[in-house]
Amino acid sequence: MSYGNVVAEHLRLTILRLLAEQPDYTLNDSLIRDMVPDFGFRPSRDVIRSQLAWLDEQGLVGVTQNGGCRVAHLTERGEEVAKGYATVPGVKRPSPGGE
Repeated sequence: MSYGNVVAEHLRLTILRLLAEQPDYTLNDSLIRDMVPDFGFRPSRDVIRSQLAWLDEQGLVGVTQNGGCRVAHLTERGEEVAKGYATVPGVKRPSPGGE
């Protein structure tokens, strides 16, 4: 597997976990971009939007447009993947203990 694919899998899991931590399971793309550096990522907004589109295609998030932002809403399936109850090829499986 290429380095880029490994990074994408980790970033997708990170996005799902960030959404799962929110009281309403919702974040916009700008907030996600500002939050992921805490986890070792420095993606552009375009990369975040591409990953949100991919996650939307997989049914893990729903994405709506609100002005200049894309708003991601975690789905039930997305929460199951974020917690490790389900797996999806292309999303890193969480390590035991939430690491």
